[in-house]
Amino acid sequence: MVSATLMRFVSPCWKPSVEGENSSNGGDAAGRAEGLLWYKDSGQHVNGEFSMAVIQANNLLEDCSHLESGPMSSAESGPHGTFVGVYDGHGGPEAARFVNERLFENIKKFTSENNGMSANVINKAFLATEEEFLSLVKKQWLNKPQIASVGACCLVGVVCSGVLYIANAGDSRVVLGRLERAIKEIKAVQLSYEHNASIESVREELHSLHPDDPRIVVLKHKVWRVKGLIQISRSIGDAYLKRAEFNREPLLAKFRLPEPFDTPILKAEPTILVQKLCPEDQFLIFASDGLWEHLSNQEAVDIVHSCPRNGVARKLLKAALCEAAKKREMRYSDLKRIDRGVRRHFHDDITVIVLFLDSNLVSRSSFRGPLISIKGGCGVSGNGNT
Repeated sequence: MVSATLMRFVSPCWKPSVEGENSSNGGDAAGRAEGLLWYKDSGQHVNGEFSMAVIQANNLLEDCSHLESGPMSSAESGPHGTFVGVYDGHGGPEAARFVNERLFENIKKFTSENNGMSANVINKAFLATEEEFLSLVKKQWLNKPQIASVGACCLVGVVCSGVLYIANAGDSRVVLGRLERAIKEIKAVQLSYEHNASIESVREELHSLHPDDPRIVVLKHKVWRVKGLIQISRSIGDAYLKRAEFNREPLLAKFRLPEPFDTPILKAEPTILVQKLCPEDQFLIFASDGLWEHLSNQEAVDIVHSCPRNGVARKLLKAALCEAAKKREMRYSDLKRIDRGVRRHFHDDITVIVLFLDSNLVSRSSFRGPLISIKGGCGVSGNGNT
C-alpha cells in the first residue's frame, strides 16, 4: 500500500527547483539556483569531495538526483558510506521524483535486514521501489491514467567499506577517472552500459527474452524502439509495458499495444557491477544521458582532471551546452537565453554528480565522516560540514 505521504510526490503542485527557488534559502548548503541551473559546487562526503549540477530543458524538470553520505542502513551499527542516485524521468517527472524519495530508503531497509551492503540488497531495493510505484499507478489509474506511461532511468552508485557498487536500469552512465601510473595520465573507464535498443546486444537480449514476438524491437524513423514505442529496455515505472492491465483504455491510444502480453516487456532489474576501489581510482562521473550525448567519456574525464574541484560539475554542464550550441551553429550565450520547453529542442535535462575518491578515506571502513543528504534542485539536510 502506498502511503498518503508518497502520493504527494506525484501531485502536480510539487514542482522542481526553477528560477528564483532556493537561490537564497539556506545559501550554498542547500545548493543554488540561477535561472534553469541548480548547482552545489562543493561538499564533503564520507569518502572525499563532491560537486553537483542540474540544468533544466523541459517545461517540468524530469531529472532527479540524490547524494547521501553517512549511514547506509537503518540499524545504528550498520555501515557508513556514500550513495549517489541519478534518475532521468520520461513521460513526466512523477516516477523520477518517486524513486528519489524511496530507493535509498529501501536500500537502507534491506542493508539492515541483510546485515550489510551487497548487490542483492541493491537489486531488492530496485524491485521494491518498482512495486511501490506500480501500486501507486494502480491507485491513480482511473483518475490519472497517464501515470502508467511515466518512467525513470535509474543509475545508482554506493561506496561502502572500500567497495564500489554500480547499479543501472536505463541509459544514464557512470565513468571512472583512473590514474594510469605508467603513462601518468587519467583514463576514462565506463562502468555501466546503457539499456538502449540502439545497442545490438540489448536487441539480442530482448529477442531472447521474447522469442515469440518478432516485433519486440522495431526500426522506426531510423531509431530502434522496444515495441516501436520506447528506446530503453529497463526502467522503474512505464507500467503500460510491465502489466497488461495498464495497457488499455483510458490510457492514450498511442501507448496501447494491439495485442495483449503476459511477460513484462521492460525490466526494472538493474545490471550491477561490484569492484574493490584502488588508490588509482580518482573520481566518478555520474550523469544522465543528456551529458553523454555531447561529451565523450574521455572528454568528461579530462575536464574533471584539469579543472579545480570546486564547481567542476558546472564546468561539465557548460562544456556539454557549448557542444549543443555548436551543433546548431549558435553561440552558447544565445542558447542560455532560450527558455525551458523550447530549450528541449537543443538539449535534454542534464544532471551531473562528480564524486572524488580519497583513497585514505575509502579504505577506512569504520570512518564516520560528514553526514549529508542533498537532492539536486531540492535542497539539503544534515549536520556535516558542506
